[in-house]
Amino acid sequence: MEWFSTLSLAFGSAWTSGINLYATVFVLGLIQKVTTYHLPGGLEVLDNWWIIGIAGGLYAIEFVADKVPYFDSIWDVVHTFIRVPAGAVIAYSATDDMDAAVTVVATLLGGGLALSSHGTKAAVRAGINLSPEPVSNWVMSLVEDVIAFAGAILAVVAPVIIAVVLGIFVLFFFWFAPKVFRALRGMIAAVRALIRGEGMRAAAQKAP
Repeated sequence: MEWFSTLSLAFGSAWTSGINLYATVFVLGLIQKVTTYHLPGGLEVLDNWWIIGIAGGLYAIEFVADKVPYFDSIWDVVHTFIRVPAGAVIAYSATDDMDAAVTVVATLLGGGLALSSHGTKAAVRAGINLSPEPVSNWVMSLVEDVIAFAGAILAVVAPVIIAVVLGIFVLFFFWFAPKVFRALRGMIAAVRALIRGEGMRAAAQKAP
């Protein structure tokens, strides 16, 4: 069942990368460094204090940025071009010791899972930003952090559980997908409004 554990880790960590890439890399690197678990394939490179430290520092920055209303949506738009490719790379790295066909499919699915989790996060956050108070934004950000950390840990230590979680998420995403794509379009329009100098409130009105 080693193949199942490897694929579960590849897909689980790609999925959490779409939620919080830096937390995922930090957790995976730390697990490889200080526990008896060994990451498969190219993920062994994460066993490096420089990588762990940089990932932890970037997570600290995102921890703050992710709790500022409106700015968090800009952050998410920018990270569409970071989290999704990184999710694909993580899935590729985890499976690069397997058959080439499996690696290609895993890379594509990893990128898809990262996009779906990132899009779902962005859509939910865009809706919360319409609320005039910041507390719901902070709470949601903390929930996302917990999911990213817990998901990355489960991807390593509990492949069956993370596989079940991914199955439930995929079913949910098929129902939620239209709202996700509408939210992403709205967020991009909002960022463009900010660039044109229309202000935070005008930009927020362009979001779904």
